[in-house]
Amino acid sequence: MIDYNFYYCIYSGRSIPDGEQFMQLGAQAAAQLARYKRIYTVTAPDENSEAMAICAMADALYYFQCVQNGTGGAVSSASIGSVSVQYAASGTVDLSPRGQAAELYRCARLYLDIYRGCGGC
Repeated sequence: MIDYNFYYCIYSGRSIPDGEQFMQLGAQAAAQLARYKRIYTVTAPDENSEAMAICAMADALYYFQCVQNGTGGAVSSASIGSVSVQYAASGTVDLSPRGQAAELYRCARLYLDIYRGCGGC
């Protein structure tokens, strides 16, 4: 399992604020990667590729979590005087299970080669 130190120092992740939250999201991302390996041909170009893919998917999961909780997303208004911020409605982000699955797949493909075709062709 990838630890928060890898996420912060190697991946240079800054979205997920603490190690406990990263461990939970990283486990979900690792489970999704294991699913991809069961149904697709997945190859890693170098030794850190799988870990980087898990970090990218954990970032996406954290973003979805924040948008669903109303604590993240696109900022629709901000003010400096009394330090106020307001986030846009989640209509700009596809939070459907299909949209989330597509984003996780996209994040994994940033670092891994995922082949969806037949094996012996």
